[in-house]
Amino acid sequence: MSRLLDTGLEQLMAILLRMGEAAEEAVRTSISGFMNEKDVADDVQEFSEMLAAMSVTIEEKAFELIVKYQPVASDLRMINSYIKIAYDFERYGRYAWDISLTQQRFVSSGRCAYFKDMMEKMAEKAMYMVHTSLDALRDNDGELAKSLAQTENQVDSIYSSYLDELSKAPPNTKFLISTVLVVRYLERIADHATYVAESIYYIATGQKTIIR
Repeated sequence: MSRLLDTGLEQLMAILLRMGEAAEEAVRTSISGFMNEKDVADDVQEFSEMLAAMSVTIEEKAFELIVKYQPVASDLRMINSYIKIAYDFERYGRYAWDISLTQQRFVSSGRCAYFKDMMEKMAEKAMYMVHTSLDALRDNDGELAKSLAQTENQVDSIYSSYLDELSKAPPNTKFLISTVLVVRYLERIADHATYVAESIYYIATGQKTIIR
C-alpha cells in the first residue's frame, strides 16, 4: 500500500532531478563561455540563484516530511541524502558562476594553446562527473556512482600537473590568475560530484563509503 510519505519522497526526487539538470547546464554554460572567451556571467548567475532557491525548497520539503510522517530509518537516510545532494548541486552552480565571473574579469587573457588543451581535458572530465552523478541519482545506481572515483583521480592528476606547469608559463599575470582560479573551480566541482556519488551509494546500499 502506497504511503503518503512515498508520494512526498517522489516529489522531493522530482525537484532534485530538475535541480541536477539545471546545475549541469550551469556548469556546461560556464565552461563553454570560458573556453570560447564569451561573457555568460548573467546567464550562469540566473542558474546559480535558481539552484540556491531550489536547495531551500528541498530542505523545507524534507523537514515537512519528517514532521508530518515521522519516517523510519531507511526513509530518513534517503531524506538526509537528498538534502546533501541538493547542497552539492547548489555548489555546482556557485562554482559555475565563479568560472563565468573569472572569464568576465580576465577577458582576452592570452591563453596559450598548451594550457588550453589541459584545461579542456580537465573540463571534459569534470563535466562527465557532473552528468554521471545525475544519471546515477536518476537510476539509483550505486555502482555507477562509485565508478566516479577513477575520474576524480584523473581530475586531481591533471590539476596537480597544471599547477606544476604554471611555473613555466609565459609572464602573463591575467593568464596566470584566470587559469589558476578556473582549474581550482573545476577541481571543486569534481569534488562535489564525488560527494553526490557518496550520497547516492548510501541511498542505494545503506552503506557509507568514501569515493576518492
